[in-house]
Amino acid sequence: MNIRAATLLDRDDIHRVHWAAFAEDERSLVAQLAVDLLTEETSPKIISLVAELENSIVGHVAFSPVRLDSNDNFRGFILGPLGVLPGYQQRGIGSQLVERGLQMMTETGVDILFVYGDPTYYSRFGFSADAAERYHPPYELQYPYGWQAIAFTKEAARRTSANVICVASLSSSALW
Repeated sequence: MNIRAATLLDRDDIHRVHWAAFAEDERSLVAQLAVDLLTEETSPKIISLVAELENSIVGHVAFSPVRLDSNDNFRGFILGPLGVLPGYQQRGIGSQLVERGLQMMTETGVDILFVYGDPTYYSRFGFSADAAERYHPPYELQYPYGWQAIAFTKEAARRTSANVICVASLSSSALW
């Protein structure tokens, strides 16, 4: 398997992955989010990775920068969406995409990485609700137990309460 940075040429394949990977009530919204994140200009840049098998994209993940309402020197990201074509799930492809992203986060000096997802799945990478509890998500969460984080620095782990502000593509209450 090859994991590489996504390009605009991967747009249709990325849409297809998320459309197939998510339930009918979520697929349209999540697939469009994944495509929108490919073209959104941010600083730092959004990291978008694809997994290829036999020259075909079978998985995708995005890591978007976030900021806090209380600190300009903070470097945070949020993982999402993550999707793998159903016929390729349970093969470790999603895990490899997440692990590559985690490696990139630590190499670039990120303070914290958030995720809003299944605690059973994401806890295997070190995400926890405890690490996220002092950070308030941008919207009220439908599933509050899914708000998790990995604090890479002591400052991020000890922080007092702060509000997380996401990139424009994630700034829709329908996603939360």
